[in-house]
Amino acid sequence: MPDTNPAPAHSVKTEPCNKRVRVEFNGEMIADTTGALYLYETGRTPVYYIPLDDVQAGFLERTEHSSHCPYKGDAIYWDVVVGERRASNAVWAYPEPIDAVPELASYAAFYWDRMDRWFEEDEEIFVHARDPHVRVDMLPSSRKVEVSVNGELLASTTRALFVFETNLPVRYYMPKDDVRADLSPSDLTTACPYKGIARYWHVTAGGERLENLVWSYDDPVREAEPIRDHLCFFNEKVDIAIDGKPQARPATKWS
Repeated sequence: MPDTNPAPAHSVKTEPCNKRVRVEFNGEMIADTTGALYLYETGRTPVYYIPLDDVQAGFLERTEHSSHCPYKGDAIYWDVVVGERRASNAVWAYPEPIDAVPELASYAAFYWDRMDRWFEEDEEIFVHARDPHVRVDMLPSSRKVEVSVNGELLASTTRALFVFETNLPVRYYMPKDDVRADLSPSDLTTACPYKGIARYWHVTAGGERLENLVWSYDDPVREAEPIRDHLCFFNEKVDIAIDGKPQARPATKWS
């Protein structure tokens, strides 16, 4: 039977966030709230909307910039100014949102990367609001994991941590002692809201240099502590066998 109530092609919804959320810029807390909303929009990561009463108005300067969203309404903007630093059009709000999201009228949102630091309670968080509907399970496994590329064995372990993260391929984090690849450090770092700051290594195998093929979290966030001192290869770019069975390379944005 066909679905008579299909999901809309584009949806916007909010949920209350019960965590204390703080936003820092140039040493000042620009926002500090226990009344934030998560805003979920199709195709986008969650966004914190913070009550305007919990944003330090003294650090905001209204600008002439505006934008229109067919799913939320017409937005107005502010710069954040602290001392000699200015973050242009870093804050926006919908003072008269469309009928679908009336709750946004008294809230504002920040461009994440235009602020310096974000906190949930007293823990610093990265990249975007942590989605409470995303799950990250880190399970120790005695299954034999072998990683190779260009016919060269790079790692072999029966002590891997299998990391199952919502909407991502399974990742295999291996103790450094079980990785035999020729690694050279990279300058690249990236951030993950659920694991922390990652550093990368290049690998030379079969006469080929494979850049940023391996990463690790030297100082992971609390929930990701098990992967400290482990290395992980991009499944998309290497050949992995589990208990001797070859695994298909996943197709992702990193392929």
